[in-house]
Amino acid sequence: MVLRERRTPGSVGSGILMTSYSMIKVGNDYVVQANDKCILKVGSRRKAAQLISDATDLLNALAVVESPDIAPEAPSLAREAPELP
Repeated sequence: MVLRERRTPGSVGSGILMTSYSMIKVGNDYVVQANDKCILKVGSRRKAAQLISDATDLLNALAVVESPDIAPEAPSLAREAPELP
């Protein structure tokens, strides 16, 4: 038996789009997935649903992170050459 439940949290402030979370029943356990990729396995449907809800809330609560328009072309520190034997 395969049980599938999907939720769509929306976009994340860093620009990553999480299209969906889901859970599937595998044997006696539930596997939580994000974008159809298995993330973790838990023993109860209620725990899986709570994890999906918490993850959705956290992703939606992220603040938008502004990146600088221009990145420096040269590194701020010079790289040291490794000493070879």
